[in-house]
This record gives sequence, structure tokens and C-alpha cells, in this order.
Amino acid sequence: MASSKLQSNAGGYRAEMDAAERASRDEIVALQTKRLAWSLAHAYDNVAHYKKAFDKAGVHPGDFKQLSDLARFPFTVKTDLRDNYPFNMFAVPREKMVRVHASSGTTGKPIVVGYTQADIDVWADVMARSIRAAGGRTGMIMHNAYGYGLFTGGLGAHYGAEKLGCTVVPVSGGMTERQVQLINDFKPDIITVTPSYMLAISDEFRKQGLDPRKSSLKFGIFGAEPWTNAMRAEIEQTFDMDATDIYGLSEVIGPGVAQECVETKDGLHIWEDHFYPEVIDPETGAVLPDGGKGELVFTSLTKEAFPIIRYRTRDLTRLLPGTARPGMRRMEKVTGRSDDMIILRGVNVFPTQIEEALLATDWCGGHFIIELTRDGRMDEMTVLAEARPEHWDGSGLTAHTEKVATFIKNTIGITARIKAVAPETLERSLGKAKRVYDKRPKG
Repeated sequence: MASSKLQSNAGGYRAEMDAAERASRDEIVALQTKRLAWSLAHAYDNVAHYKKAFDKAGVHPGDFKQLSDLARFPFTVKTDLRDNYPFNMFAVPREKMVRVHASSGTTGKPIVVGYTQADIDVWADVMARSIRAAGGRTGMIMHNAYGYGLFTGGLGAHYGAEKLGCTVVPVSGGMTERQVQLINDFKPDIITVTPSYMLAISDEFRKQGLDPRKSSLKFGIFGAEPWTNAMRAEIEQTFDMDATDIYGLSEVIGPGVAQECVETKDGLHIWEDHFYPEVIDPETGAVLPDGGKGELVFTSLTKEAFPIIRYRTRDLTRLLPGTARPGMRRMEKVTGRSDDMIILRGVNVFPTQIEEALLATDWCGGHFIIELTRDGRMDEMTVLAEARPEHWDGSGLTAHTEKVATFIKNTIGITARIKAVAPETLERSLGKAKRVYDKRPKG
């Protein structure tokens, strides 16, 4: 959907690109080859984990001659980072780092990542590039509702916006009533936020008797969790804005690894001058050709403090040729993760598939959770889906929920109980949405 608020044409966006964005595919490949050789040697020479892993695999940085040689090097996985907590994956002395970030650590020790000043500068550059690709321009106001602190989202977007020359409103997450007040009072052009929290903000607009379509927001940059094109349409229609996807993760640098371009909205262009992508078969580890669907793997090309070599992200996508930035390949919207995939009676299910089915209705506003239980030996799935106020009559909307259940059965191949609940019943996410609650007995 193209918003009526989008004033600049595609030519205008291309004119704003930096040299790397305008580079040809051959130029990008040549740059990647040079930078990969440096990154492999930098990791091997300065991080004990990588020296041990390379030696065990029987490869040396000197064996790298062309991009296809990268497949000979071992993968890095999350447990490697946790096992080297807190600082053993760093390739520079601690006193040369200007910042550290960390994951929440809810599933174990947190993942700690570090940055030199040069790393921070690169991060600001790729985030500025991302905001510009999403429609942002110098002089605009950006309402930043990503979380600040150890989470990379808030500060990553903040530094990128300042680099681009925007005015930043560093509101962070939460305080939804205040979010709406500041949007109304400060009249920002851009908002950066998780898509699920944007739904909470839209609910608060209506609660205050305000029309979201009359807000000043022109461009939304949404990331930190998988979301569907159906949710994009919901947000764009609700706010009369352009909504684009941003991708990143702390282990690679933070937000700004890839960004969807507002003029095409056809997948996220990876900033391949700094991050080298591969897609692999999640089971065998074999590298798939472009266009093949599998697990996304990244190698950093320019990071000093925390080089990452063939990091398995667990995100599922595929690589496609560049369009708005022809030299940079695109990654398709992430549809789910290989490690949070639900296996229900032998069928693989992703929360985004459920989301898409719900947002195809007119009665569900997009807030939902999935509960997994076990009745005897059989696993059961119940989806609690919040109804829009104008559709809720207290009856449970049985006819509507049965239609969704039938659609899910026919398209995904699983039996799920869909239960409509009253508006504002489900807990609102202030950051990444928690969709799945697994209540099945362990063991």
C-alpha cells in the first residue's frame, strides 16, 4: 500500500543514496571479498574461540580466496557466545571499547556484544541509511519508541537518526498514553517501534477519541519481531502512513543490518558492504542458492570489537536480487524462526501464519496469543484473539472464530481452537511480542 503522505518519488530516494548503495553488484562482491579476508584474519588472530574453531575445522584465514570459500569455515551459534560470557568473544582490549550491549538473558546467560568507536560510527551509518530508505529525511522529527538501555534497538535508531540530521524524541517503550500525547503535540514524521506495540498505540488513539489517520506520522520503521504483510496493511490503513520492515540483531550489530525501501516494499535490502549473508539448509548446514528458503547466516565484514563469523540467526528467509538498491541483495520478510517453530502433531507452524489468518478478518484487531496444552497424549492449540470493540457483543463471535479455525485447518493443516476475547483483555506488549505460551508438561 502506498500512503498518500508519501511525497518524494523514487528518483528522489535514489538521489539521496550514498556511494555503496549506488554500487554495482560486481563492485559489492569485490568489496566483500576484500573485507571478508580481513574479518576472518581479525577474528582468528584476536579471538581464542575462533582460532580453536577454525583449527578444529582444518581451515585458516589464508584459505579464503573467494566468497564461496566461506562455506568451509565453521558456524557460530548462540551457545558459543554464552559459553564465552562476558567478554571472551571480543577482538580488542576491553579499554578500547566505548560501549557494550546485552540481550535480556531470559533463556540463559545474556549475549554480550561490544563496540569500538569505529563500530558505533558504522552502526550510525547503516541506521541512517535505513531511515533514509524508509522515507526519513534531514530535518524530520523521529518518535523513537524502541527500548533504550542494554537492548540495541533504542540507541541504534537514535544514533542513526541523529546521523541523518533528524530531531529525535527518545520516548522509549511503555507509557502508551504519553506516547499518543507526544505524537499529537510534537507532530513527528517518523516512528520507530515494534509492530505489535504499534497496535497498542493505535488502540490508545481510539481510546482518547483521536483519529490515527489524522496524525502527523508519515513513515513507520518496524522491527524486532516477525510481522506479516497483513499487519503492514492494518498499520498503513489505520495511520495513513508508509510502513517498512527493518532487520537486525545484537550479535551482528543491532538494528540496521537490512531495511525495506519505501518506494518498493518488496523485501529488505541487506547492507552488504558491512554484512555478508548466506542462507543454509537448517538441517544439513549446506549453503542454498539465492532464492532457496532456509536459515539466515551472517558474517560481519567491518566490525572491530565483536567480529561474528557465520552466525546462525535461526531466522527463516531467502535471498533475492536487489531492486531499489540493485547492487544489494534483498532478504524476504522473516516468516519465523527455526528455533521457535511450533511442532503440533507433526506439523510445523509459525505464529506469523496464525497472525495472517486473524488479520484477514474484520473482527480481530491483531492482538493474540497461542496456548499449547496437552490432553492425554495429544497436543492442543488454542488461539486467544482479541475482538475489535465495534464487533464485540459478548457472544464469543462463534461463527467468525469457526471460519478462522476452518481456514487454518485447510491451509496449514492443523486443528486449532480459536477463541475470541473481549477488547483490551490480552496483555499489551511494550517491546517484542510474546505470542506463544507452552503449557505442555515437560519431559
